[in-house]
Amino acid sequence: RVLFRSTDHQWHRVERGEITLAECRALTKERLDAEGIVATVLPEAPPTTGGPAFTFQLNDDMVTLIHDLKNAGIPIGILTNNVKEFREWWWPLMDFESVFDTIVDSHEVGMRKPNPAIYHLTMERIGATPSRTAFLDDLEANVHAANAIGMHGIHVTGDSLGAIATARQLAGL
Repeated sequence: RVLFRSTDHQWHRVERGEITLAECRALTKERLDAEGIVATVLPEAPPTTGGPAFTFQLNDDMVTLIHDLKNAGIPIGILTNNVKEFREWWWPLMDFESVFDTIVDSHEVGMRKPNPAIYHLTMERIGATPSRTAFLDDLEANVHAANAIGMHGIHVTGDSLGAIATARQLAGL
């Protein structure tokens, strides 16, 4: 199985910060047009809300886990594949900078999950080793990549309680 494949796909490029979201959208439209696919690329923000066509929301059970880990003195970080232009919508959800010991955002570091280097960077920033690190993610490919470098990869499904229970057990909470 291929755990990591770096591509020039426009979405991967925008997540690595190589192009803007507007450039990604234009490239997507060009590719659709070239294939003869008639499609409307949705606007970046609905005119009535001023936000994206989707919403960012916190998982209360996960937030509780995060605070419990923080209170137990366990270093925690965020490793996210994200688009620069989306930060304005997810960043206000909580005080990320005071809660997390590091935030590794793909567009800022020029690489994205499941590239093993981004996992190593995150662990380096929190002073962790793979065998003593749990990594939770909703995409199985990212979890497999974490497992491949020796982390404890935990797949978070729609019902996150199982993943949270596994993380609590690993952390001794």
